Amino acid sequence: MARFEIHSADMGLMGESPSTADILFQMGLDSASGRHGVTDLVSAHKWFNIAAMKGNREAAQYRKDLSAEMSREDIAEAQRAAREWLSMH
Repeated sequence: MARFEIHSADMGLMGESPSTADILFQMGLDSASGRHGVTDLVSAHKWFNIAAMKGNREAAQYRKDLSAEMSREDIAEAQRAAREWLSMH
């Protein structure tokens, strides 16, 4: 059985179906842990925010916990990035 890893939400689009909340949540975990390089809390917050908006309750809690470790400027940047991603997808 082949394993397919998704490194960006764009790769999570299968045909016409959008990325699921679970895929987006996993991307937040990957960014928060630095799985694919350097830890990126802004990206993690963005993915958790989008996953939460799509119904993942666990993502909302992770976003809240992560916010406690971030500056207001970083949170604002993450929110802008989430809005931009949503407007494009």
